[in-house]
Amino acid sequence: MSDLADPDRTTTVVLIVDDVPDNVAMLHDALDDAGYTVLVALDGESALRRARQAMPDVVLLDAVMPGMDGFEVARRLKADPATAAIPILFMTGLTDTEHLEAALAAGGVDYVTKPVKPREVMARMGVHIHTAQKARQGALERHQARNALDAFGYATITVRTTDGRLLWETPLARELLQRYCGTQAPITPEPVLQWLDRVASHHAQGSWQGVEPPRLTLTQGPRRLNFRLHQQLGEGEGDGDWLIVMQESNDTSVIEALVQAFGLTAREAEVLYWVVQGKINRDIADIVGASPATVKKHLERILPKLGVETRTAAAAMAINRVRGLQPSA
Repeated sequence: MSDLADPDRTTTVVLIVDDVPDNVAMLHDALDDAGYTVLVALDGESALRRARQAMPDVVLLDAVMPGMDGFEVARRLKADPATAAIPILFMTGLTDTEHLEAALAAGGVDYVTKPVKPREVMARMGVHIHTAQKARQGALERHQARNALDAFGYATITVRTTDGRLLWETPLARELLQRYCGTQAPITPEPVLQWLDRVASHHAQGSWQGVEPPRLTLTQGPRRLNFRLHQQLGEGEGDGDWLIVMQESNDTSVIEALVQAFGLTAREAEVLYWVVQGKINRDIADIVGASPATVKKHLERILPKLGVETRTAAAAMAINRVRGLQPSA
C-alpha cells in the first residue's frame, strides 16, 4: 500500500480537477489563502498524471467534463493501488439521485453542488482528510508490526475466507509459502484453505472459546511450518478476513543429537526422528525420499544399535536420551 503523501511535507495538498478553471477560481484562492497547496488539472488524463506525481491529500473532482468525465477519473484513481486511498469529493451541478449515486459508486466519498461554497468545501475536506490520515496511519502501524514479526521468525498472512484469496503477506511469509507450497499471492495453498475453513467454521460457532484452535503443520524433511490463527480482522463487519501467524521450526540439531547419542548414520537418525513423530514406514519413505522397504532396512539396523526390539521402545529411548525430541502436536 502506497502512502497518500510524503510524510515529511507540512501542508495539505489539494488537487482541483475542472475543465473550466474560472468556475473554481474563488475556491482556488480561498484554499490558497487558508494555507493549502493547490494544484489544478484541466482534463481527466492530466488529473491522473498529476495525482500519481503529487499524491494529493484530497481530490476535488468535476463530474462533467469533455472526454474522460469525472466518474471515469474516479474509477481509475481507485483502481490504482498508489492512489486508491485518496479521498475524492465530487463537484457537480447534477442533483439527480442517479448522478449522485454514480459519483459515490465511482469512488467518491462526498459531493458538493455548484456553485461551490469554499467554507463548505473546506469543512467537508477536513473530515475526509482526517479520516484518510487515520486510516493510513493505522495501516502503516499494522504493516510495521507485522514486518517486525519477521525479524523474530514469525511470518504473517491475511486470508479472506469468503473466497480464499491471500490478501497480504510479509516478505518472510512469501518465502516460506513458496518453499513449502510452491504458491504465490493471491493464491492461498490448498492445505491452508482446508484448515482455515475447518477452524473458522468452529470459531463462528463458538467452539474455540477459551481454547486455542488446532494448528496446521506442513513438513519438509526435518523442517516444519506451523500455522495458527491470530485474529479476525474487521470482526462484526462481515468481511471474515483472518490474520494467520506462521513459524518455521527446524529439528536438524535434534537429528544430529540422535547421530551422536546412538552412533547412527544421518539417514538412520532421520528415520528414527520420524518414528518418534508417530509416522509409519510409508509416510517416512515419502518424507525422506526413499522406498518403504529401504526405511524398513534402516529400522532393522537402528534397533540393535539402541539395544531394543520394537520401534515403540526405540522411540521411547530416543525421547529419554535426546533433549527436545518430542512428538509433534
